[in-house]
Amino acid sequence: MTSARAQRASQPAVPDAAEVDGEVESWPRGISRRATMRISDVLAALEIEFPAVTTSKLRFLEEQGLVEPVRTPSGYRQYSPADIERLRFVLRQQRDRYMPLKVIGERLAALDAGAEDEPTTPARLATRDGVRQSSHGRWTAAALAAEAGVPENLVSELVSAGVLRPNDNGFFDPWARDVVSSAAALAEHGIDVRHLRQFRAAADRQVDLVEQLVAPLRGQRSASSRAHAGTLAAEVGELCARMHTALVRASVADLAP
Repeated sequence: MTSARAQRASQPAVPDAAEVDGEVESWPRGISRRATMRISDVLAALEIEFPAVTTSKLRFLEEQGLVEPVRTPSGYRQYSPADIERLRFVLRQQRDRYMPLKVIGERLAALDAGAEDEPTTPARLATRDGVRQSSHGRWTAAALAAEAGVPENLVSELVSAGVLRPNDNGFFDPWARDVVSSAAALAEHGIDVRHLRQFRAAADRQVDLVEQLVAPLRGQRSASSRAHAGTLAAEVGELCARMHTALVRASVADLAP
């Protein structure tokens, strides 16, 4: 008969969850839970990696039960270093893996219970991750061309064709680099800028669909509703992109002998 010790040795090792006052300490473990940071302090701590995060976003994540700041007697929220790491985890899962908040919540529940473990990682400056591409997260046409390694006239052609759209100040958002790089790669196969207008038109139709979905939330006055609208738009937009990719890949596969 196999001993209990041998059975435990044969099982995958799961780090023991720390206990505080007889209860399992929620994740992340071993990090201070002394809540002394205000929302402004939290935004400053997250800014290097998540420059677009807002107060509304933090409050929305709290409403979803993903972080639980302490409330002072006067009602102000105060966060701990452990809360900051928890927020980083949530925001990274959204940004890097496009995880819905429900799935992130399930993952956090597993981490809290000690069924899984996730090492904390230091904040990193966002560069090519769709969040911050320069000191201001925006490019001029020349800077965009240099970043993508293409002639500046290609950027100009994409703008003239309506494929790329600079903002009112003439700057391009972080996603523009992917558009320019893809356009340059397609050009090598003989697909020039005028052919890319259909991509822009298809994307606009999908955006219209997402906009209709989130319109009721955007129309509400509460900051939480607007934050929810942003999260929902990102999740549904990613699903639309996956659907488009899957359909194209399936159709292209039929062209192979």
